[in-house]
This record gives sequence, structure tokens and C-alpha cells, in this order.
Amino acid sequence: MEIRYVADAVRYQRMDADELRASYLVDSIFKPGVIELVYTDVDRGIVGSAVPTNQSLKLIGAKALASDYFAQRREIGVINIGAPGSVMVDGTTYEMEKLDGLYIGRGSQHIEFTSANANDPAYFYILSYPAHTNYPTTQAKIKDAEAVKLGTLAESNQRTIYKYIHPDGIKSCQLVMGFTMLEEGSVWNTMSAHTHERRTEIYMYFDLAENDILFHLMGKPEQTRHIVIRNRQAVLSPSWSIHSGVGTRNYSFIWGMGGENQQFTDMDGVEMDRLK
Repeated sequence: MEIRYVADAVRYQRMDADELRASYLVDSIFKPGVIELVYTDVDRGIVGSAVPTNQSLKLIGAKALASDYFAQRREIGVINIGAPGSVMVDGTTYEMEKLDGLYIGRGSQHIEFTSANANDPAYFYILSYPAHTNYPTTQAKIKDAEAVKLGTLAESNQRTIYKYIHPDGIKSCQLVMGFTMLEEGSVWNTMSAHTHERRTEIYMYFDLAENDILFHLMGKPEQTRHIVIRNRQAVLSPSWSIHSGVGTRNYSFIWGMGGENQQFTDMDGVEMDRLK
């Protein structure tokens, strides 16, 4: 498990592209046959992946957690962005098609990821935050998700937000999680921009073609920077930073938040004339 200490709201302003990427970009996930995890000091989030191939992969504890098992004091959100697979939690198996989600509650001891076909594996995206109470492990299917349509084609941001883990959906301690899919012809997300001082957000962009890229905008509204993102890469967004992006064509991204308020609408909007 990599330990990541990100730059603060002052130091990032003096960073070059490589330094910004080293601090905020998580580009070493989704490696076949292994579990990759990054522990960030921002709200103690853990972001990573499991890509099982010839054998299943077990999510176990680590020295950084000082726990007997991974979910001893944590809750976990999982979304599959690959081929079919399954997640076994304490003896119960959850079949996972593409875009299916799973909430794994605190106290779950045996967590194991498997692909249905080793030559066409599942790609399990993992997001975890500390938890201080127990909620039951619950599966999410895209057909059952709360879907919210936003934006217009004229503004190049026509998109659908699918909410999985949130106060009116799957219950959790502090994790909020879902994904957004942009329509063909739309390339902008989360613009007009916002921040939310009460929680951290992590984006993971996917369904970008090999030669497509995305410019992820970050930083304080009056001091924005950008990070070039490619397929299946994640970016950390501290509470003081905007988090928006524009791609070379439409794409999808998983959003996940952890902090003291779970309300999806709890955000501080940024007027366009503030952006610099």
C-alpha cells in the first residue's frame, strides 16, 4: 500500500506538472493479477483496484492500518468497470456485471475478488474511508440506482449521475459514491465548479479510448491548475480544491466522497468570474 501525502492549498501553486501529478494523480491502479492501493492523508481515504486473472485476490490488512483485517475500522465501496466477476464477503458471493456496485460494511473480515474469465477480467475499483458504525453489506445494480439527468448538449455537458451509496440509497457511515456518464457530444463535467469544505472527493475516469485524454481542473478557484488524465486513472481532490474536467470526447467517471456531511447537495458553488 502506497502512502500519499498531498500538497496543501499553498504549496500546490508553486508546483510544476510532474510535481502536481506526483501529489494528486493516482495512475498505478488496475494492474492485472494484483490489488493496488493508495492511502492518502486527505480524510484518510484509500483508493485502489483489484484485477483478478488466474486466481482470486484477497483484500487483507496492512501495516498502515494497524488492524487485524482491512475492514476492521473501515467501510468500502466497489464498482466494477470491466467484464463480469464476483466479490465474496464473509461467505456471501455477489455477482458483479459492468457498473454494478457493492457497499462492504465495517467488520467484514473475508473479502475476495474473482473474474468470471481470466482472459477478460473484471476491473474492480475500490474506495474506502474510516467508519465508526456498522451498516450491512449491500449490492447496487445500475437499474436500481437513483439516476439524475443534468446539463444540455448546447453546453457540452449532458450527463446522467447514478447514485449508489448516499443517505437516500445504500446507507454508510461517511462514504458517498456513484458514477457519471456523459452523452456523446458532451465533454465537460462539474462546470460550473464547486468545492465542499466538509468532505474530500476522489474522481476515477474511465471509458476513455487509448488516444483520448482529459484535462482535470483543480486548485483554489482563483489559482486553478490542470492535470492530464488518461483512462482508468484517479485524482485526489482536497476540500479546498475545485474538481472539474473536459475531455477530447465523452467519458465516464466514478466519484466518491468522505467527510463529515453526506448530503450530495452540500457544496459551495464557484461563480464563473472567480475562476483564474
